[in-house]
Amino acid sequence: MTGSPHLREITPDTIEAALGLRVRPDQERLVAPVVKSLAEAYVHPGIAWPRLIYAGDEAVGFLMGFFDVDWTGDGTDLRSGLWRLNIAAGQQGRGYGRFAVESVAAEVRRRGGTRVTTTWHPGADGPAAFYLGLGFHPTGETSGDQTVGVLEL
Repeated sequence: MTGSPHLREITPDTIEAALGLRVRPDQERLVAPVVKSLAEAYVHPGIAWPRLIYAGDEAVGFLMGFFDVDWTGDGTDLRSGLWRLNIAAGQQGRGYGRFAVESVAAEVRRRGGTRVTTTWHPGADGPAAFYLGLGFHPTGETSGDQTVGVLEL
């Protein structure tokens, strides 16, 4: 890693770095671009938690957490977790994804939560091995065409 990873808010000073982040071309169909995530954060204030991941002075990734989302629509299943994770193409395999998940988990704990929910595209080219390696387990649910996974804190 180039410097300790840390999170920064999206501000006028960091927006260009956020918009410039790109995953590998073969991953583009697996995760929404940062610009879409920022648009979703704008229309879901208080739920979305967008952050840039920096190593030293370089933006190396983007994450977006979510908090207290009414998962089933009936008010009985509020969930928090990782909504998006984009690690820049040249920065993958350096621990930034793990740092992102740990950062969201810490924020979920800080807010009183006990589990982190996320989704991923299934298949050999998807990120299932990454999430399973961090301790997530599939719930048996799907969200669209994605697998729903939970990490107990």
